Amino acid sequence: MTTPFYLGNHLLKRAGVKTSFTKKQVDEYLKCANDPEYFIERYVKIVNVDRGLIKFKLYTYQKKLIWSFINNRFTIAKLPRQSGKSVTVTSYMLWLVLFNDQQNIAILANKGALARQLLAKIQLAYENLPKWIQQGVVTWNKGDIELENGSKILAASTTSSAIRGGSFNLILLDEFSFISRNIAETFFASVYPTISSGATTKIIIVSTPNGLNHFYKMWEDAKQGRSLYYPIEINWWETPGRDEKWKAETIRNTSEEQFKSEFETEFIGSSNTLVAGAKLRAMPFKNPIKISALGVKLYDLPANGHIYTACVDTAHGVGLDASAFSIFDVTTMPFVQVAAYRNTNINPASYPDVISKTSRYYNNAIVLGESNDIGYQVLLSCQDDLELDTILTTVQTAARGQQLSGGFARTSRLGVRMTSAVKRIGCSNLKELVEKDQLIVQDFDTISELGSFVSKGRFYEAEEGQRDDLAMGLVLFGWLARQPYFRDFTNTNYRARLAAERLAAIEEDLIPLGYDDGRSDFNDPIGPLGDEISNPDDIARMVMRL
Repeated sequence: MTTPFYLGNHLLKRAGVKTSFTKKQVDEYLKCANDPEYFIERYVKIVNVDRGLIKFKLYTYQKKLIWSFINNRFTIAKLPRQSGKSVTVTSYMLWLVLFNDQQNIAILANKGALARQLLAKIQLAYENLPKWIQQGVVTWNKGDIELENGSKILAASTTSSAIRGGSFNLILLDEFSFISRNIAETFFASVYPTISSGATTKIIIVSTPNGLNHFYKMWEDAKQGRSLYYPIEINWWETPGRDEKWKAETIRNTSEEQFKSEFETEFIGSSNTLVAGAKLRAMPFKNPIKISALGVKLYDLPANGHIYTACVDTAHGVGLDASAFSIFDVTTMPFVQVAAYRNTNINPASYPDVISKTSRYYNNAIVLGESNDIGYQVLLSCQDDLELDTILTTVQTAARGQQLSGGFARTSRLGVRMTSAVKRIGCSNLKELVEKDQLIVQDFDTISELGSFVSKGRFYEAEEGQRDDLAMGLVLFGWLARQPYFRDFTNTNYRARLAAERLAAIEEDLIPLGYDDGRSDFNDPIGPLGDEISNPDDIARMVMRL
């Protein structure tokens, strides 16, 4: 005799088993299908740490989460620890596959084991449903389930290949902030096409914050209306039984820093960042208005008559540290970051071309590069091979250490060596510039690096597993902005006076202005720099380069 159970499991109905319904069961089934709150509170069971298997009584914020999932294609939720987010999401999924045919769902987490734990919550609740509500089971294991109405649920880790080639009605990304940035980026590049073809397919992102990373960016984009994600924030005190007394006990058993991150859902977890956490959280970022063919993110286009500075950090291009630079508009204060570049794979032979073309595009930006190790060769290539004549030089003095020079001293050297003194001065001034709103940072990746740029002994550097390539460019700028020579070349009167004094002596050098300034690589509507040399400030800038 054929058993009505799936593989002998008396808690599961196998596919193909006919079910007879009473009039009351039909009414109840329809009510459950139309009201997920009713279904969950009446029929879903969960495990309580104190009371064992109990009915799931939804809190107010959990009801809000469920209706957000139903009413929005894209939901991003920022929640504290132990807020019942997992059972809320899995209960919604259970309702979805039971009462809707052909639903294909993917549960993805930073670890495959966590994704399977979420699937196990669905399986536990399913096994405790009445048989007349169950769909017959076709497949039932630790990694996926399939029901006879064609609905499926898959559990896997979040990788670029986890669900490549599949077609899904719903994708859950659990603890998304704990997925590494490179995996998150490649994941979305490969996964988004699987949902973009439908008009009702959904993505749900839920997580506790973990620094100023990709989850932070998606959250801020959602809050500012820059994306279609609907943001939901749950506070720790919305969970019944949590009050100030509970908070004090939790902090005493852990730490205030941990409580802020895990329960107050603050994005800044580190208390020893160079820039104060409160300031980092308040720093708005922009999406680039364009990305050049060279991979440079542009936030503001070059303006006629404006003065720009590039601060350059160089790596070996083997996929570890990144070569990175930022361009700053230093015409007036506050200074503004207008472009940013970071690449872990570009080799030192190709990097000078990116620096040179970007510098020329931004009105022949003054370039300060670190000259440690391979950095000096990159700067030398920019100057000798690509004839970039706006590279700053330094000279070593007995009294004041490294100082910017005009480039005429016999002992001057391209760029600046990143020494402990340079880093100390740069960090100190950078902190002051940012916290007093005298330097506006617009690039998200740069702000993100500042969020993990922390004190380690006497110096600041990236936390373990994080990057500081763009942050070090800001440190270079902090050092540069303290130099007397910097104040000179950003002073309009000084530049005009210098031009008047030296123009006659070098007039013959200003004749060949029709060179390629690199702007064509950026497809920018502003004409070549040769068409713009028409006022004293521009002539002064040319004088400074010669």
